[in-house]
Amino acid sequence: MPSTAMMFRSAAEHRAWLASQAALPQGFRVGTTRFEFVPAEVHKPARMTLTLIALERPTDAFALMFTRNAFPGAPIIIGRQRRDEPTLGAIVVNNKISNVCAPDGIGTAERICAAAAAAISAATGQALAPEQVLPSSTGVIGWRLPVDPIVAGLPAAAAALQGASILPAAEGIVTTDLYPKIRRAAVGNGSIVGIAKGAGMIEPNLATMLVYILTDCDVPRGELRAALADAVEGSFNGMSIDSDTSTSDTVALLSSRAVPCPDLGAFRAALAQVCADLAEDVVRNGEGVHHVIRVRVTGAPDHALARGVGKAIVNSPLFQCAVCGNDPNVGRLVAAIGKHVGAVRPDLDLHRTVLTMGGATIFSAGAFHLDPATEKLLVDHLRSAELYASTPPADGLTFKPPVSWPPHERAVEIGVDLGLGNVATTVIGGDRSHEYISENADYRS
Repeated sequence: MPSTAMMFRSAAEHRAWLASQAALPQGFRVGTTRFEFVPAEVHKPARMTLTLIALERPTDAFALMFTRNAFPGAPIIIGRQRRDEPTLGAIVVNNKISNVCAPDGIGTAERICAAAAAAISAATGQALAPEQVLPSSTGVIGWRLPVDPIVAGLPAAAAALQGASILPAAEGIVTTDLYPKIRRAAVGNGSIVGIAKGAGMIEPNLATMLVYILTDCDVPRGELRAALADAVEGSFNGMSIDSDTSTSDTVALLSSRAVPCPDLGAFRAALAQVCADLAEDVVRNGEGVHHVIRVRVTGAPDHALARGVGKAIVNSPLFQCAVCGNDPNVGRLVAAIGKHVGAVRPDLDLHRTVLTMGGATIFSAGAFHLDPATEKLLVDHLRSAELYASTPPADGLTFKPPVSWPPHERAVEIGVDLGLGNVATTVIGGDRSHEYISENADYRS
């Protein structure tokens, strides 16, 4: 769960908190610009944001992790090559179009990297080569990037580079997100600051998720990469919104190496917390999510089964819908667990399984323990975790969330003790709502 649970009464209060977390680590600058364009595939005006994240000096200390989807976007293909470069100096991000399976997508992305390197070099006087720029795109799959408007817009993004706040970048990378996401942690005299984009098509290995984490802590390349792999496994790979793995997932960690890091353990712990906080932010800001569902699986014989059980619960459409309606239909919980275990480990005996919701034991010794008092307790727990209630759409068709900020950080808390071992894990997900259907039915229209 987040390092500090918070409540926000308005979008302005939430934005003020984001601004308080947004100070950039030493050695980084960000800049954004926006422009209008008409996608080649549809004759409908759209608006794109370009975001530059630049180091004052290229660094050899960087770590990159990408989607496991077998149809990766052009930026992912290039990014995997960039991992072997000696240094990285900047990231260029666009929203609206993901540059996946588009004609000449790789050539387009490389042209944008070259233009970004030239624009940053001209604006800062710091020479940067195209291979020192990481491309990153998010948005509609299959469409072509408007390369000429992007190239024309990059000098303005470079001219806007500033070293005070990461908030413009956090706002610039969003698509269907209701609000930007920023998390930070202090490490000695240094800091770690992360931003994330993500709302739907979330089932990491990784998620439709762009995450950029910046630090001034001087951590060598090998240690940085090991720390990021561990942090991602314990956070982003333990969440799901809709079980769909994106073509464009990216997690990038860059260090300017500006501040000594005397305690690598403290750095790893802080990085893990930043990733965990961002992962929960992504779920809470998931498309149409009314409730965050947090499943703690214990007593498992191995990690694969523990995570599989957790994801079976949060990805069950029937259970998601019950949670959305504040209906503690816990029979769907048992069905989801049994479906997964029956498919992957039919030899296991689940008679020692104990289930809890909101801290109340609802199942043990192979039977439910439910009565009117328990049902009321469960309903109250679900309602307390609800972020907002659906409101009837004015047009009779399209449901829209009535809030644009996270009112609180509570979750539906589910415990699953399998009684079969000593492995534990936590999985987070969201419910399934009218708003989710509206968002994805109308995504391109």
